[in-house]
Amino acid sequence: MSIFVNVSSGVAPKTDSVRKISLLFAGILVVMAVAQLFTYEDFPSLIKSFLLPTGDRFAYLLAALIVSFEVFAVPFLLGMSVSPLMRWLSMICSWAAAGIWIFISLWLNFTNGIVTSAGLLGATVKLPSGWWTVFFSLALGVLAIWASWGMWPGHPKKK
Repeated sequence: MSIFVNVSSGVAPKTDSVRKISLLFAGILVVMAVAQLFTYEDFPSLIKSFLLPTGDRFAYLLAALIVSFEVFAVPFLLGMSVSPLMRWLSMICSWAAAGIWIFISLWLNFTNGIVTSAGLLGATVKLPSGWWTVFFSLALGVLAIWASWGMWPGHPKKK
């Protein structure tokens, strides 16, 4: 069995609530990615304004990674027919997207940086930074864990 070339259907969710949670999480990520891509030319500058410890040059890479993780998380969350490797990668991208936003929202709140937007919807919609962004990002993390638990792509080995 090859993990690269065989396309298989998505894993059936353990419960109906897992299906709803994964669809909600996919919808949130799609809205965020579309808003970030709509004014993507300004998104790296917005990331630069956060004064992250990684420096200004990393802001361009981080902007691309954020949008890529959000987009690549969708196949797993929707249960699309993809290869097993892509399903694992997609699940990990959902964790990474939530993790990056948790880090950024915590950073913005603890550094007392005054920014024009929290960046969740890119430079398209200016959302103020605050503790609500931390709770929203933590909620994204909970949704990622819940969807992963309910649609874990691994299959137990048959003896």
